[in-house]
Amino acid sequence: MTLLTEFRRQAALIAALSVLVAAGFLHLAGRAALGEAAITWYSLGVALVLAVGMIRDIMAGRYGVDILAVMAIVSTLIVGEYWATIVIVIMMVGGEALESFANARARSELSALITRAPTVAHKQMVDGSTGDVAVTTVQPNDTIVVRPGEVVPVDGVIVSGNSMLDESSITGESEPVAMGKGENVLSGSVNGESPITIRVERSASDSQYAQIVALVQAASESKAPFVRLADRYAVPFTFAAIGIALIAWMLSGDARRFAEVLVVATPCPLLLAAPVAFISGMSRAAKQGIIMKNGSSIERLSTVRSAAFDKTGTLTKGELELVEIIPQKTTNKEEVLAIAASAEQQSGHVTARAIQIEATRRLVEIRPATGISEVSGGGILCTIGHQKIVVGRRNFLVEHGVPACSLPEYPGTATYVARSNKLLGVIIYKDTVRQDAAETLRQLRQLGVKHVVMLTGDHPETAYAIAAELGMTDVRADCLPKDKVAAVRDFEPRPIMMTGDGVNDAPVLAASDVGIAMGARGATAASESADVVIMVDQLSRLVSAIKIARHTVSVAKRSVLIGIGLSIFLMLLAATGRIPAVVGASLQEVVDIIVILYALRARAGSLNTKVMV
Repeated sequence: MTLLTEFRRQAALIAALSVLVAAGFLHLAGRAALGEAAITWYSLGVALVLAVGMIRDIMAGRYGVDILAVMAIVSTLIVGEYWATIVIVIMMVGGEALESFANARARSELSALITRAPTVAHKQMVDGSTGDVAVTTVQPNDTIVVRPGEVVPVDGVIVSGNSMLDESSITGESEPVAMGKGENVLSGSVNGESPITIRVERSASDSQYAQIVALVQAASESKAPFVRLADRYAVPFTFAAIGIALIAWMLSGDARRFAEVLVVATPCPLLLAAPVAFISGMSRAAKQGIIMKNGSSIERLSTVRSAAFDKTGTLTKGELELVEIIPQKTTNKEEVLAIAASAEQQSGHVTARAIQIEATRRLVEIRPATGISEVSGGGILCTIGHQKIVVGRRNFLVEHGVPACSLPEYPGTATYVARSNKLLGVIIYKDTVRQDAAETLRQLRQLGVKHVVMLTGDHPETAYAIAAELGMTDVRADCLPKDKVAAVRDFEPRPIMMTGDGVNDAPVLAASDVGIAMGARGATAASESADVVIMVDQLSRLVSAIKIARHTVSVAKRSVLIGIGLSIFLMLLAATGRIPAVVGASLQEVVDIIVILYALRARAGSLNTKVMV
């Protein structure tokens, strides 16, 4: 409420309680008039603060939800219900403290992720000693020691030691994982009973945990648009409250009835319930490795009707295996691989990773490349040894001067390598479908996602083979990023969610109603463009994300309606004169507590949501 923009919460609550105590002592001392004056002036000051904030809201185009509180304070003063007035003020200020407590409970998992971020690493120095350094100074290829019970500060590979690592804050899996030499370990994992030595693979800012923390901070700072929906509820609620109060006054002829109705009609349930529910849902999702950036994402995800998927790295494992190098007669396999690896040495594309792995295995020399330019969804241009190099899709080479007639077509995923506009060779890969992909698609259909489509830049033959394995019938192959964006914009029924994992997916993730990034491999551009980031390499978390979103929205709506229902019941009861103003003010706080406790159910409870039609 706007009261907090003028007073600190603690000072406002202490002041209100002090006025109540002082007025009580004055009343007992036979100086009741002084006590009533103290209540009047303090309460009018609070009402003035609320009124100013309400006017600012209205001028900013928002509904001034504090109008009922202002009217309740003023009307109880007019009819001489001073004790009711000060109780209203105390309940208003106390409601802010209650909201703060509820938000702290709702954000518990989000806050835990942020506060657990390590700041110090135990780095092994050149002389073999170990020293504490700021985690931000640790760089790839450094060696660090992680002691028992410590949080792993950066992504890396274990070079010595064996231990059990708790990855629950990253993956949501409660069972510790046994790890030893040569295995990859994620930052944010908690080391078990034995020290391990790790060779750093990524700096702290690029590591998994830092990305999660950054996303969580952005999510926790966002405001759920459901607050605006609460404002829309507040408009008819306010008119209903004033209407009931006026009718009670006119029928009874007693102005106190007007005040008694307004006392139980404060809008706290509308203001508190929905935000608490949304924050609870975001916190629950974060515990499972799903970062929902804002309430808008949750609301749209809860009603999703269509789903689009990138193929490589999303429906498939994304770990392409280089299976064949087909050189031209004028060269050899090692030369084709060396040129491709040199051109792709800075790329994060999945084909580039496969090329680098094979080049390392064959001990191929990586040559200096200058003027490197990567075109999303196309390929790479650069210069090696004063010669123009083009590496990428067949159409990309044609666009950059390589004759189409010299480029044979190959089924499957292929990278073409050309030097000085002449084909050097073609690199062929294979990919495998994720184990959980088919089951995930089946469950999405059970949840009412009516239309599923694959959007991929791969060759049609490869795309249709993967689609057949997954039971998908709608496939759009040979798509550039702009083609994916156009397809998503024209798609029905809506809302549509798009799931991808690469840099070239960033535009379509931003263009979809709900963009979902598979961020386990650190695809920063995709994660930044997405509304939801799944930090675990499991496609099945999509189903969990939708279920959590639906449960959260359902709890938010029900908590608001429960608050409205209880308030209207109390208003009708107050209209008959059966609830004195002092009692009514106390009962309104009970309603606040009930609504907040219900809203916190978004942190738990069954996710067996009904199919939405």
